[in-house]
Amino acid sequence: MLPAISEIARAEEGFPFGLEMTLDAARMPGSKRVPNLDIGDNGEVILELWCKGGKGQFSVAGSSVIFVAGAFEARSCPADRAQADDDLLATLTDVASWKRQGDLVLFIGPKTLRFHINTN
Repeated sequence: MLPAISEIARAEEGFPFGLEMTLDAARMPGSKRVPNLDIGDNGEVILELWCKGGKGQFSVAGSSVIFVAGAFEARSCPADRAQADDDLLATLTDVASWKRQGDLVLFIGPKTLRFHINTN
């Protein structure tokens, strides 16, 4: 039996548990990386940023969201990428709500972060 269209629409608009997303940003000069989040079914996150990588956790209730950074690997990073990683983590930590529009997820706080759900 196929799910009802309303059930499909809700799943497409729900929090992207179990999905990987890429930050809507250009690559930094000299780098091929763009930050991405791999969100598990229970909100656990594996983050690969401009240079650093680590773990975190999303807690979601309706349109409210809390992000808590966990342990990060010690990597040798150029100063500009390390600073960009720290800024991105601080922005994620400050988000208070989220919104999904198809394959676009917005994390909203003092600054808004735009992520695209990887569909490949």
